Amino acid sequence: MNTAAKPPANQRSTQQWQAADAAHFLHPFTDFKSLASKGSRVITRAENIYLWDSDGHKILDAMSGLWCVNVGYGRQELIDAATRQLKELPFYNSFFQTATPPAIELAELLAEVTPPQFGHVFFSGSGSEGNDTVVRMVRRYWDLQGQPERSVIISRHNAYHGSTMAGASLGGMSGMHAQGGLPIPGIVHIGQPFWFELGGGMTRDAFGLEAAGWLEKKILEIGADKVAAFIGEPVQGAGGVIIPPATYWPEIQRICDKYGILLVSDEVICGFGRTGNWWGCETFGFRPDLMTFAKGVTSGYIPLGGVMVGDRIARVLIERGGEFNHGYTYSGHPVACAVGIANLRLIQREHLVDKVRDDLGPYLARHFEMLAEHPLVGEAQSIGLMGALQLVADKASGKTFDAVHEVGMLCRGHCFGNGLIMRAVGDRMIIAPPLVMTHAQIDEMAALIRRCLDLTLADVKARRWL
Repeated sequence: MNTAAKPPANQRSTQQWQAADAAHFLHPFTDFKSLASKGSRVITRAENIYLWDSDGHKILDAMSGLWCVNVGYGRQELIDAATRQLKELPFYNSFFQTATPPAIELAELLAEVTPPQFGHVFFSGSGSEGNDTVVRMVRRYWDLQGQPERSVIISRHNAYHGSTMAGASLGGMSGMHAQGGLPIPGIVHIGQPFWFELGGGMTRDAFGLEAAGWLEKKILEIGADKVAAFIGEPVQGAGGVIIPPATYWPEIQRICDKYGILLVSDEVICGFGRTGNWWGCETFGFRPDLMTFAKGVTSGYIPLGGVMVGDRIARVLIERGGEFNHGYTYSGHPVACAVGIANLRLIQREHLVDKVRDDLGPYLARHFEMLAEHPLVGEAQSIGLMGALQLVADKASGKTFDAVHEVGMLCRGHCFGNGLIMRAVGDRMIIAPPLVMTHAQIDEMAALIRRCLDLTLADVKARRWL
């Protein structure tokens, strides 16, 4: 045990924080050796849409933390809600036929803001846990229906549904499947609706129907009597903000209806106004039986997730009886639920969903139309307050860079160096900023993005990668 004296937290230098971090903290999705050699970025405070690191640098957070700080940092309403609940009842569980007022009230509120088929919620602590719940609940539903053989769940390549065993299995990321013996049995994948990569000269609408058709082919390959559900993100977030063609989701709905397959919408990123409606499924016009949520439910202030359960499923779970052997210590945590209530009321009071749909989303789209003209950008997509810029080596042909060059990571480095957090997924640069942005802040963000694209272009020219 290290007994050396440590300076008080408010007196530690960046180097001292980095040393302690390397000595004790294993970060998610990280090459530990590489991070220890260069030192982590230490974020010390935040306000509105901005962060400050331990060296005092101001950073515009164009990723809302991790797709979650929808109402911005420092909202006193959420802080007060947590404080009040911590004083009154900091914790009790929802096992043993017990409930707490905040969990009940948030369940009521969620039923109010979700599509009409949803009247029930099962709480979890995260989106990953929510998607584990989906697997258990879908299979329980079919068991109660007398069809236990319907256990296969179909997902998509390059989807992200969390990093627990079931969540990572539902996701379609090869790097995750290469570690830990994934996917678990009973989960299979089809292609993603990524027109830029897979469209092959088709129109977007034609490709949307083609990509949706891959689901029907997989159902027939497996046997419809073996398929339990299809799960998808309305917009693939961590996969690169892959916005599907308008024809895609209605055709997915038709296919699920045709074969009686449950349809699951993973709304962990798209929910709570991100796409310009309360839910991504509303933006794209489909009717899921289950919806996973997390992140924006508390704007990331306190961990909370869950699954909205449609009437079709809830009726069977309730009326058929029998215990559902599944749950979490923190299901319906009273402090998390109190913050969730305050957060959703704030979103309603400030009309943030309407603002994203009618004002901020279109304003961001106009900026992305201008960024699409940049020599490095082969495609620019946005919907609501999320967007992606595909970096290419040749704008005319759409030819991409050699993956070994990691041009996206090069661009991300320029973003951090110029006070902007923008994520790189391969050579696709993505954003999902807080829903409380002003026009002036969107202007500021777009100018920073353009500066970083210019710096990246200068680099690739100097290295003769074009």
